[in-house]
This record gives sequence, structure tokens and C-alpha cells, in this order.
Amino acid sequence: MPGTRVEIHYCTGCRWLLRAGWTAQELLTTFGDMLGEVALIPKTGGVFTVYVDGEMVFDREAEERFPEMKELKQLIRNRISPDMKLGHSDSAVKSQQQQKTKERQDEPTGSKDEASAGDSCPNY
Repeated sequence: MPGTRVEIHYCTGCRWLLRAGWTAQELLTTFGDMLGEVALIPKTGGVFTVYVDGEMVFDREAEERFPEMKELKQLIRNRISPDMKLGHSDSAVKSQQQQKTKERQDEPTGSKDEASAGDSCPNY
């Protein structure tokens, strides 16, 4: 799907520009000219979200973690070219995600605040 736009929204107060830039580089390396644009969008408030053609595919706050790169590549691939092979990035990420979700559900109340990646952000 030529012309696909990927947006990476990142928190400037948390200093996540390098993470956003690295993510963009990985996506451009993997998908090449299948992507029309990868935009870095500065935000505040601990934001790190990824959109494909306006649809959110990953939200750090909702997932309580940053995306694994192979997971993000799979999410994007599934939208723009489902038959594309990703090589080693095609391994089973889903079962790992399910395990992490279960672990989060088993955590005592309040542990989210203790483990939050955005605690150092003055805008979070």
C-alpha cells in the first residue's frame, strides 16, 4: 500500500526522541518504499504512540510498556502487506504479549505507578 503514513508520537519531556527516531529507522529499513512517510510528532505527558494511516496500533500507556520492535513490525505489516515475510521478526510475539498481560493482571494494585516509564517526565 504505497503512501502509507506512520506517525510516532513521543514525549519531549521524557526525552524519547532517540527512541522515536530509532523506531522510525527500523520501520523504514524493514518496509522501505512501502511507506510513504514516517513522521515524528513531539508531544508531552509521557506519550509514545504509533499510528498507521490515522489508526493507533500501539499505545505505551495502555500497554504499560514500550513496543517490542518485532511486535510493532508485525502490527504494521498486518495492515499494509499481510503476506510479507519478516524473517526472524515473524516469531511468536503474541504468546509473549498474552503472558505479560496476565502478569500485569496478577500484580497488586498500585504497582503501575511504581513501574511507570514516564515518572521522570515533568509533564506526565
